Amino acid sequence: MKTRAGRTVQNLGGEAAYFSYYPQPLPPQPDIEIDAEMQALLIDAHKELALLEGISGQIPDRDLFVSMYVRKEALVSSQIEGTQCTLEDVLNPEIDENANADVSDVVNYVRAVNYAIERMETLPLCNRLIRETHRVLMTGVRGNDKTPGEFRTSQNRIGGAGSTLKTARFIPPNPDDMIECMSDLEKFMNDDDGIDPLVKAALIHYQFETIHPFLDGNGRVGRLLITLFLMGVNAISSPALYMSCYLKENRVEYYDRMSEVRRTGNYEQWIKFFLRGVSETAADAAETVRRMDELHRKNAAKLAYAPKRSRENLLRLLAYIESNPIITTVRTAAALGLSQNAIAKYISYLCDEGILLYYARSGKTRVFAYAEYLEILRKDT
Repeated sequence: MKTRAGRTVQNLGGEAAYFSYYPQPLPPQPDIEIDAEMQALLIDAHKELALLEGISGQIPDRDLFVSMYVRKEALVSSQIEGTQCTLEDVLNPEIDENANADVSDVVNYVRAVNYAIERMETLPLCNRLIRETHRVLMTGVRGNDKTPGEFRTSQNRIGGAGSTLKTARFIPPNPDDMIECMSDLEKFMNDDDGIDPLVKAALIHYQFETIHPFLDGNGRVGRLLITLFLMGVNAISSPALYMSCYLKENRVEYYDRMSEVRRTGNYEQWIKFFLRGVSETAADAAETVRRMDELHRKNAAKLAYAPKRSRENLLRLLAYIESNPIITTVRTAAALGLSQNAIAKYISYLCDEGILLYYARSGKTRVFAYAEYLEILRKDT
């Protein structure tokens, strides 16, 4: 079978014979057809991205918003792969990540995101950076036995439990073809070819997922590539755009549309689906920024009436719970360099003001939550 997007390749012979898929190098030939529908989707997606850039640039602490949004993305991206934990699990300081494999998966994803963004200051978006990011993602967690940081040297497959090379839903390129395909993808990611960056991001994600260069962790790395590429070409200035919620909500369509590219060579229907996701995701992120900023202003205004001698430390505590929305007295006192008695008093004040709520008890330790803040972040998780 051969289409505009790729062809099947026979491997081995006799009873061991199987077919893998070899994707054509990008960009597609003939060129992507940008019809009226795709043009309208592109205009809308760029508009929503510009609005997100504008509103996120106006909030007092953009880095804080981004750091919390990265944690949400890490959770949802890991949930797509089957991780079973909640936002509260990830943020609760009383849950030991080393004793909870699901939490460890999410924490590693956050580390991988931060690593990749920092690494891009000295390295272009290339296969070396992709492998290094994969190593951070997979080291010390489930999948640690599947060569973190290394492209696979054996054949993988996509299908249900118990599927074989003859029955799997999809067989990515064989190891030798995979190396060639990843080399071609690296060139495409860095070519100045005039393709709209959102169209190019859609093609890069599709191609990476089709190549499936790792034994595990491909989905998470592939979704992260969208953000890294758009940051690399200055289409966005911070990692505030993440597609995982959209792809999770539309999971069946997501897989069907990528399969359609492989089956018929119709990249255009996939790109249109992707552009709708960019618009929806950017609009959702902008709304999250607005709600978080509104909550900050409301609660900061409440503290303006606090006793003058306590006001500065109460505002410090408010800033702390905006990056650590589930807290305990002991950990908070250590973080802020204040006595436990003082922190207990300030926590009590925030509880009286309805800013903090008693959340749970872990042994003898009382745990408190910034509930309204968590409710904003919890959407789609």
